[in-house]
Amino acid sequence: MKTHDSDTKETYSRCLQRMKEIAALGAAAGLLGWDQETMMPKRASKARAEQSAALAGVIHERFIHPSIGEMLRQLADSPSDLAADHWVNVREWLHDYEKATRLPTELVKELAKTATLSQRAWITAREKSDFGIFSPWLKKMIGLKQRQAEAYGYEDIPYDALLDDYERGMTDKLLRPVIEEVRKGLVPMVAAIGESKLRPDVSFLARSYPEPKQEELCRELMAAMGVDEKASRLDRSVHPFCCGLDPTDVRITTRYNKKWLPQALYGVMHESGHALYEQGLEEKHSGTPLGEAVSLGIHESQSRLWENMIGRSRPFVSYIFPRLKKRFPTSLRGVGPEGFYRAINRVVPSPIRVEADEVTYNLHIALRYEIEKGFIAGEVRVDELPELWIEKMKRYLGIRPKNDAEGVLQDTHWAQGLVGYFPTYLLGNLYAAQWWHKLSKDIRVAEKKISRGEFGPILDWLRRNIHRHGRRYNAMELVERVTGRPLGASYFLNYLKKKYGRIYGVKW
Repeated sequence: MKTHDSDTKETYSRCLQRMKEIAALGAAAGLLGWDQETMMPKRASKARAEQSAALAGVIHERFIHPSIGEMLRQLADSPSDLAADHWVNVREWLHDYEKATRLPTELVKELAKTATLSQRAWITAREKSDFGIFSPWLKKMIGLKQRQAEAYGYEDIPYDALLDDYERGMTDKLLRPVIEEVRKGLVPMVAAIGESKLRPDVSFLARSYPEPKQEELCRELMAAMGVDEKASRLDRSVHPFCCGLDPTDVRITTRYNKKWLPQALYGVMHESGHALYEQGLEEKHSGTPLGEAVSLGIHESQSRLWENMIGRSRPFVSYIFPRLKKRFPTSLRGVGPEGFYRAINRVVPSPIRVEADEVTYNLHIALRYEIEKGFIAGEVRVDELPELWIEKMKRYLGIRPKNDAEGVLQDTHWAQGLVGYFPTYLLGNLYAAQWWHKLSKDIRVAEKKISRGEFGPILDWLRRNIHRHGRRYNAMELVERVTGRPLGASYFLNYLKKKYGRIYGVKW
């Protein structure tokens, strides 16, 4: 006779097999998305939209099948019969299942189809700097996201339902004071830096930097950081991104500008931070929640830590500058390491989010957060977006975009239906600063190792403390477990004050 324990193990085994099949289909959908951004012919958008919708429907129907729910509830009723890792998977699967069952398959397919067509329209609109081309698609996408929020349900405002998709447990009520604390800390900081008489020379960054040499350097840097070249790709796209299909298959993209060196250099560092997280998830857990990132905020913390805390530090400049000099001797003639360090850390309001400095970056996020929350609440109309964008750019950053491409069309997120995603960028900066504070204490010679290009100890620390846990802990639990403190803005604001006070001679 079978024991209750053996029944549980058998049920878990059947459930695991089903879930891994669904995860494999999800990876195939991700591959379609990567191809759309990198390789797909322009005229293929309509066909790809149908493919994406069909696959999204199949995945959704398989996942919400009553037999899945029956197995998960049976397993959840017997947690003591499950191994610790298995219980984590069941807990997370059940959470995802209960959310998914609230969405009609028709809505899931329409979202996938619209995201593909909307993305193509966004690219065309951006190329022509014409918001009118994209506007009808954005209206449709916002309508679909409003339906999704209502289907999910919420306690306070509909935006919470979408925010939870990217940062589980986060609500506007929790997020708003954090954003306000950051904003209040940044505004006087930006003003003080603006009054400083010290002005880094950045003119040399806009000299000629041939793209092949840039790509060669970026690939060398990826390898130095620890990205497994046999389990990754670097390609080009209109908007840089990272696509993690499995720890053995991670795709990142960038864009090159021969007249602006930092774009690809720091773009690749940023996306490599994401790639390292994906490759740091344990292969034995592939296809399960333990093999998935805990949240988009934690994911972003990895990219921002590598791009800024490491990549824009003096020790890193000591490592990278000789390599830059070797490849671009003419363009960097008359430039020294200190001049380069100050140039890459120049603080000046920029219309482009992905090229914004560390100090003003989060003001870009606050702007987008306010707009997308207004979209979902029905308080902001798509037709008024270009003017609203300009108004908020003036208020937050004191600048006016010169056209739609530089303004309202610069980000791909809303085209893809990623509403509720932008706040995770701000949260990622806060997480990163808190990780960096703890990491610097645990690895006392971290700066010396960075200056020598020895990134292994840092990557090991991140793998041990963050990557390997998958979704075992939620984001708030993880940050307190690793640093001993709940998430707060003080680490980030203090980091900025210390660094930029020295660069600009400001006493706070």
